[in-house]
Amino acid sequence: MSPSKFVSPEELKLARQCDLLTYLQAAQPQELVDLRHGVYCLRSHDSLKISNGKWYWWSRGIGGRSALDYLIEVDGVPLVEAVQRINGLTGSESLSSPSISLPQRPFLLPQRNADNERVIRYLQMRGIDRDVIDMCIAADILYEDSRHNCCFVGFDETRNPRYAMLRSSDPGLSFLQEVAGSDKRYSFSLPPTTSPTLYITESAIDALSLYVLRDHAPDNYLSIAGANTPHGDLLPLALEHYLAMHQQIETVCLCLDNDRAGLSAAKAIQARLPEQYRTELLPPKEDKDYNEQLMRQKGLQPIVTRKPKSKEECIR
Repeated sequence: MSPSKFVSPEELKLARQCDLLTYLQAAQPQELVDLRHGVYCLRSHDSLKISNGKWYWWSRGIGGRSALDYLIEVDGVPLVEAVQRINGLTGSESLSSPSISLPQRPFLLPQRNADNERVIRYLQMRGIDRDVIDMCIAADILYEDSRHNCCFVGFDETRNPRYAMLRSSDPGLSFLQEVAGSDKRYSFSLPPTTSPTLYITESAIDALSLYVLRDHAPDNYLSIAGANTPHGDLLPLALEHYLAMHQQIETVCLCLDNDRAGLSAAKAIQARLPEQYRTELLPPKEDKDYNEQLMRQKGLQPIVTRKPKSKEECIR
C-alpha cells in the first residue's frame, strides 16, 4: 500500500474488522505465547492478554477488540499508518474474513448466587441507595454471581441478556471484567424512560451514582463501559445503538471521568455526535468520577483497592 496522509472510510472500516490475534498471527507470530486454549499473551508485554476476540493490557489498564486499537494505543502508531499496516498485509482482502477469523464464544451469564447480600452491602458502601439497588435487582439488570461479584446486565430489545460486566463485591479488590461474548451495543443502562435526555457514564456504578445524586430524576442513564476514545467518525457502540433505539433523545450529557482519558473521550464523542443532538460536557467538578462525588457528599470513606493477586480471586 502506497504511503498516504489519509484513509478512506472504507479503508478504516476494513481495518477495524481485524482482531488482534488474527493480525499478530499474520504479522508477528513470534510475539504470541499460547498460555492455554484460546488465551495468549505477548513476549514483549506479558501482562497483555488476548482471549475471546479481545485484548487487555493489565499493567496499563487499557484494552480493546481490534488490531487497530492495539497499534494505536500500545505501539503508538498513527491512525493512517496503522490502517495501512493492517490492510496491506493481504492486499484488498480483510484479515478478518470468515476463512481465518476465530469464532466468538457464546454469551452466557454467570451462575447466580443464592442471594444478593454481598452485592447489596458493597453497593451501599459505595453510596448507592438501597431502593435503587432493589430496583435494579427487580429489573434483572443486577445480581450477585456464584463468586460474589456484582453482575451488571444489559438486555437487547427482546429482553434477552446480551452483555454483562463483573465487579468484585470485595471492597479491597479492583477486579472488573466483561463476561466473555458480551455485545457492547447492549452495555448496562437503567430502565429507559420517555425523557429526551440521556446521561452517559463510564461504569455501571457511576450511572447508579449519578441517578442517586440527581434524586432519581427520571431521565435515561447509560454506561459505555470505559473511556476508550473512538477513532475516525465512530461513536462507542453502546451509545450509537442506544440512540438508534430511543428516537426521543435530544440531549446527551457526557458525564465521563474527570481525568485525561475521560475528558478526551467525552470531547471526541461530542465532536462525533450528529448535529441533531444537543450535548453537554458534565464531568464531576471536584472528584475523579461520580461515585467518588457521591461518597464524599455522603461522608463515606474512600475505598482503597488492589489488583487481584491470583486467578482464584477473580473470574477466570
